[in-house]
Amino acid sequence: MFKTWKSISLLVMMALVLVLAACGGSGDGEESKEVELTYVEWDSEIASSHVVGKVLEDLGYDVTLTPIDNAIMWESVANGEADGMVAAWLPATHGDLYEDHKDSLVDLGENLEGAKIGLVVPEYMDVESISDLENYADELGQKITGIEPGAGVVKAAESAVETYPELEGWSVETSSSGAMATALGEAIENEEPVVVTGWTPHWKFAKYDLKYLEDPELSFGEEEVIKTMVREGLEEDLPNVYKVLDQFNWETTDMEEVMLEISNGASAEEAAANWVENNEEKVAEWTEGVE
Repeated sequence: MFKTWKSISLLVMMALVLVLAACGGSGDGEESKEVELTYVEWDSEIASSHVVGKVLEDLGYDVTLTPIDNAIMWESVANGEADGMVAAWLPATHGDLYEDHKDSLVDLGENLEGAKIGLVVPEYMDVESISDLENYADELGQKITGIEPGAGVVKAAESAVETYPELEGWSVETSSSGAMATALGEAIENEEPVVVTGWTPHWKFAKYDLKYLEDPELSFGEEEVIKTMVREGLEEDLPNVYKVLDQFNWETTDMEEVMLEISNGASAEEAAANWVENNEEKVAEWTEGVE
């Protein structure tokens, strides 16, 4: 009798193991695993990272979105501490970081075309090129309002100051993306001159009448793309996550829609969820083939 009960208990335990395994999610059990995406705290990358994160969450993943510095973002994916990022601006903005880490990354290609960086001013300012800024030297205190130290657009602006003789004595004031946007908005409200380090896509172009200053010396490079980078081994460990990140691709208007909603007071999570809900066809393209 003891042996019989022992056999029955063993069968019950085996059945429970099978049931728990069956409840783990998809056929490969990925839903029980965690995913970490890193991003630099630019409005554009806050938008894209939260949208992708929401899509993965809807597929059953436990997603962590970690905002960090440019250099650490690249390093964390390259050394495998994070699974991926959708925030690689190339070839210029993150070019040096890409060269440093490209041998330890998997490049999944472009997720957005038509990106651009440069010096941006309100349309009402009587300037067309970077060299024209000398006409506003006194009013601007020979200062360009930048974002985070070390950002590619800041480095390019510092290069422009050295390249254009008309900007001798000028400096780039670093702060944060949010502080830059605040300074821009306050200046426009008072119709004062202001020059900021800018990039497209960004909600400010949907909200304000702005223009890029011509850059004949190409201090800011030419048109850029935003790429997706993931850690080595992700395809084997989390093939469905890899597939979604590989298929993620959208347009400037999509990103700016999310960014503008956030700038108008919505949380990044709320804006991302609204966009995902209203763009089922595009999301279906990103998740096609997911098991």
